[in-house]
Amino acid sequence: MKEDTLTSIFRNHPVLVSVRNTVAANPAGRTVIDGLTGSAKAILVAKAFQSSSRTFMVVLPEKEDAAYFYNDLTSLTDAEIVYFFPSTYKRSVQYEQTEPANIVLRTEVLNHLASGKRKGIIVTYPEALMEKVISKKNLKTNTFNIAKGDKLSIEFIEEMLQEYRFERVDFVNEPGQYSIRGSIADIFSFSEDLPYRLDFFGDEVDSIRTFNTDDQLSVSTKNQISVIPNIQDIHIEKINDTFTDFLPPSSIIIFDEAPFIKDKINDIYYQTSRREESGHVVGKKEIIITGNHLMEECSKFRIVEFGKKGFFAGEYVSFRFNTEPQPVFNKNFGLLADKLLENSANGYETYIVSESQSQIKRLEDIFSEVNPEVSFKPLYKNIHAGFTDNDMKIAIYTDHQIFDRYHKFKIRGYFSRKESISVKELTGLNPGDYVVHIDHGIGKFGGLEK
Repeated sequence: MKEDTLTSIFRNHPVLVSVRNTVAANPAGRTVIDGLTGSAKAILVAKAFQSSSRTFMVVLPEKEDAAYFYNDLTSLTDAEIVYFFPSTYKRSVQYEQTEPANIVLRTEVLNHLASGKRKGIIVTYPEALMEKVISKKNLKTNTFNIAKGDKLSIEFIEEMLQEYRFERVDFVNEPGQYSIRGSIADIFSFSEDLPYRLDFFGDEVDSIRTFNTDDQLSVSTKNQISVIPNIQDIHIEKINDTFTDFLPPSSIIIFDEAPFIKDKINDIYYQTSRREESGHVVGKKEIIITGNHLMEECSKFRIVEFGKKGFFAGEYVSFRFNTEPQPVFNKNFGLLADKLLENSANGYETYIVSESQSQIKRLEDIFSEVNPEVSFKPLYKNIHAGFTDNDMKIAIYTDHQIFDRYHKFKIRGYFSRKESISVKELTGLNPGDYVVHIDHGIGKFGGLEK
């Protein structure tokens, strides 16, 4: 795997090298790591993963923490092998409202693990891990593979999709839908965040592509695809495994605040049980596990924990880093300039991380006016939180923290959809409904005309 520019800076970090070697050499060991702040945790995980052939699972205490950690990892390593495993629900199981995009992401992770492709980093959080999942056997039973050149009729495809409880529509725009127009079948499987377009020549699959639902343009070609239905819409007795049942035995599980994660899951389990007893929800207690149960299952794997002491039983090897969070500058560029000069005087190298060349140019222009002696090295990356590593004498600052801007996370297939109105939503509008136009603001919908 190609080494990232930012992670390469820490290639010879003495503590990081020791952590990597210890985790690799200790098959049943426990490791606890203290002193990491900001995005230093993600850099450690990315660096350790680069030299490993194992599956990593990182468990963060909150959904937002997990999303930012996922973003950091996709920026620091190969984005194609980093997976986000969310809850089926918009909030948590006790509130029942499911999110189709989340089900797609969950299915993608389960399908990846069931396929035997071991290497990958899975980022998740308590509400996601406490949900039981379909077994590997039942996932395989409910998966239909289609390859270019297969002898299949469109009639057979439609029969299979109806058996999988897919909905036939004119144009697909969400998972669980399909459409057929002449020799073309569009299928929005729960195994992919984009729908498939199958082009038939007679009874042969001539081509397979993914396409964008907004503009109908092709995104990529495929030689083989897996069509999977909504795995949460399967008989409840088939959803009885924990997520850890899918992990290879050699996997490494990384916890941030393990005691909090256990207690949070126990609390949600208790609240869900109370709501079920009072009749507010039905059948949810059967598809979730307690925090105690999750920790028992996770204890079978190699464990790495962030914190001062370990939560799990067994002997721990401890490591301590010497990092501190990025200082708060509140857009005070004089204060920032003084800090960069102080860093330089103390032998520290300062990097400023930004996705935008114009932002770096803006900072260079500001420093040329405030103090021309200020210097820094730009890194064109996207990480969530800056930090200073006092062992390496390196300061990593992010531009959004310097300019005091909100840093929005992005999940592939999760928030990547355009925030414009969909065809389905547009046809559901009635004349007189209030809408917000991107250019003209609030107005009344006047209707559709041919």
